[in-house]
Amino acid sequence: MKQIERVKEWGGWLERYEHRSSSCDCDMTFSIFLPPQAETAPVPALYFLSGLTCTDDNVRTKAGAQRYAAEHGVALVMPDTSPRGDGVADEPERYDLGHGAGFYVNATEAPWAPHFSMYDYVTSELVSLVESTFPVQAGNKSVTGHSMGGHGALVCALRNSGAYKSASAFAPIANPVECGWGEGCFGAYLGADRASWESYDATCLIRAGAQAPPLLVDQGLDDEFLADQLLPQNLVDACAANGVVLEYREQAGYDHSYHFISTFIGDHIAWHARHLKS
Repeated sequence: MKQIERVKEWGGWLERYEHRSSSCDCDMTFSIFLPPQAETAPVPALYFLSGLTCTDDNVRTKAGAQRYAAEHGVALVMPDTSPRGDGVADEPERYDLGHGAGFYVNATEAPWAPHFSMYDYVTSELVSLVESTFPVQAGNKSVTGHSMGGHGALVCALRNSGAYKSASAFAPIANPVECGWGEGCFGAYLGADRASWESYDATCLIRAGAQAPPLLVDQGLDDEFLADQLLPQNLVDACAANGVVLEYREQAGYDHSYHFISTFIGDHIAWHARHLKS
């Protein structure tokens, strides 16, 4: 693992690393913010999964999350959204498939399967690397994310009962088997069998009886993708029908951007900190 950046902020350190991933069979990049409390004792960790077209750089420069992580003594782990590099399959003319669009699944179809195992990367490989390298508490973690990453955060928590203390999302793609983004990526990465897609769909997982940690979702009502791509009401209805407690908040006037995320990231980190320290 190679450190490629280290910046002091809010009393802690924002660091960026490159390493060879066995899950994705390529070099991967991630950032981690270690709050000042990590200098004296291991701290809990919050993983932030980013959305379409993003890298780890978007959240660490736009969300203002490090301030709140320092306040609550929580490490922030920020992976990239997909494998990248020479030899890694891509669709350069599309923003919603290939590089920047890993969708946090394990691809089974050519040409994606050799590298696109983002689910294994964020739930297993990266967690093991972080917990063995940095002053974070083993097993004491939560997960959040935005859009495609909100989908990823919910799915990671629902597929791994007990592994995450809490899960939250900003404008998640809540029912990807029913929207264009999900259909396009799932069809490419997972093949034509739509039944296999449901294991990477939060709404379908809850309908099937998945156990959930505490859940929090914020959704801007001026989000341009709300009606056609995000489908949060399907998630709300599934939770209500299956006894899953979801705190769902609609935020009037907010769009899909980091202006929305930066407004409510402090709420989310404080909420996760309560669960991580309970």
